Amino acid sequence: MLEVAQPQGSTSQPQQNTVIPLPSCWDQSFLTNITFLKVLLWLILLGLFVELEFGLAYFVLSLFYWMYVGMRGPKEKKEGEKSAYSVFNPGCEAIQGTLTAEQLERELQLRPIVGR
Repeated sequence: MLEVAQPQGSTSQPQQNTVIPLPSCWDQSFLTNITFLKVLLWLILLGLFVELEFGLAYFVLSLFYWMYVGMRGPKEKKEGEKSAYSVFNPGCEAIQGTLTAEQLERELQLRPIVGR
């Protein structure tokens, strides 16, 4: 914490110390350290399983675990968040940037070059 004293130019107000919180890097460094330790543990275990000749099985099972952990459940969806698949949105509404069949047909119409 950093304390800043007010200037003493005015005598009508008593001197006040204002506490300004310093930016905390603890949260970011903690997550970074935990992630680093997880990766380090995974690499050590991979080395162990390679020595035991089960490295490929460990790697494949790790991939399946990461896919399972990386998928969100439906309860974790934010209010008003749209799905990337328009059939799951109310009224089959597509998200911005989605290529529709009509747009693809318009863009693929081959027209002869003018002036040839």
